[in-house]
Amino acid sequence: MSASRRSGTTDELGPDEPERPGPDGSDLLAALLDGMDAALCAFDADGVVTHWNREAERILGWSAREAVGRRGFAGWAVREADAPEVESRLTSAMHAPGRQVHEFALLTKDGGRVLVRTQSAAVRGADGKPAGLYCAFSEVHAQIDLERSIALSEALLEDASWGVVLVDADLRPAVVNAHAARALGTGRTTVLGRPLGELLTRGVEELENALTHVLAEGAPPAPAEMWVGVRSPDGEKRRCWRSGFLRLASPLTEEPVPLGVAWLFQDVTEAKLGEQEAALLRFRANQLHRASRAAAECEDPAEAATVHLDFALAGFADHAVIDRVEGPPAADGEASGGGSGSRRLVRVAATPSGGPGPSALTGHAGLPVRYANGHPALQCVARAGSVRASAGTVAAEEAHEWARVRQWPEDTVHALCAVLRSRGRTLGVVTFLRGAGRSPFERSDATYAEDVAVRIAGSLDLAGATDAGARGAAGDVEGGIA
Repeated sequence: MSASRRSGTTDELGPDEPERPGPDGSDLLAALLDGMDAALCAFDADGVVTHWNREAERILGWSAREAVGRRGFAGWAVREADAPEVESRLTSAMHAPGRQVHEFALLTKDGGRVLVRTQSAAVRGADGKPAGLYCAFSEVHAQIDLERSIALSEALLEDASWGVVLVDADLRPAVVNAHAARALGTGRTTVLGRPLGELLTRGVEELENALTHVLAEGAPPAPAEMWVGVRSPDGEKRRCWRSGFLRLASPLTEEPVPLGVAWLFQDVTEAKLGEQEAALLRFRANQLHRASRAAAECEDPAEAATVHLDFALAGFADHAVIDRVEGPPAADGEASGGGSGSRRLVRVAATPSGGPGPSALTGHAGLPVRYANGHPALQCVARAGSVRASAGTVAAEEAHEWARVRQWPEDTVHALCAVLRSRGRTLGVVTFLRGAGRSPFERSDATYAEDVAVRIAGSLDLAGATDAGARGAAGDVEGGIA
């Protein structure tokens, strides 16, 4: 039968065309042996070398022509003194089940010695009896490097104290270690092959951009810190992951073919939050210091109060107002807010609502602010403590109405009222306001607002005492003239 018919094709050979023979079995075996990454030699039952591939020639320097036909390794590939032990180890594999692993030194053609690790196994004939053996060997340091790489991979994917995710070229997790699975709030198998958008609520685009960049350009020079939102039964959990990326390429091709990206990350949320809190405290302490120095240069104590207000706004709020209790300051135990017959509040200073600018004194007219019962400012005066209020997550129209009813700028969404206390008396309230682009006020914000309120209250108290002294002096002058 022709070669084309044996291969299953429909081509017909002409009457004078010779039949094309297939590859010879020995040629195919030689090609396979020479293409191996490991050195390989084979012996027959008498210990004569029958096969010797190119990797063996590279390691020892002996060519196949020089090696094939020799009996054993003695005198050329092994020292005479070591030959009996080496040959006994090799021949023992002919009568043992499975493979045997040994390490010993071989001689190179130029007289050097190289330590190799061998794997030997028997080659059995048709009758099942040993007909020889094969021996695959490689340099020990290369084998150790390979074993280290495998051990490192297994350790990273099993015992590492940081997350390891192998992402394929489609940006989907292919392998996930136990730490990463816990960080993602899922199991190691359920996460495989799923888009990152199903695992994270925030930071997905930033993470995918980083993975795409690594696939195209290679690993970045330094780790990157990314804030992400992780899905959980209790809602979203915001975490900061310090991430490193490595591009994976196949070692079996001449040109590097990307297999994906190794993404290693560690949760540094607590440390980052601590750093942010420390930086915020330093900034606020610096603002209080600067405000005190600037207020000390003001001749008018009321102007000093607005200086404290303006310095407090930086990075803290969008707007602020100061309301003072109408009439003499309310001492403890007196009615001071909320119900009928309570004391009213008079606007003393306010920041411009239409845009940025310094606070302006507005209290000279003495017109009261018409706050409705239950207003946060009135609650603050009544309790002599801070009050927080927020419109919540509502539509823009509802938020505008919420702010309008409370007589605040229409872009207000969050408010914080801090009481003004001096010499055991309630002088009024300072209200800080934030727009929709900011987060709600927290307890740490209330602490800072209370520190600012103490300084503003001291300035307003001094301003009231100065005005009272001036009015008394004017009365004495008028009495003397009369």
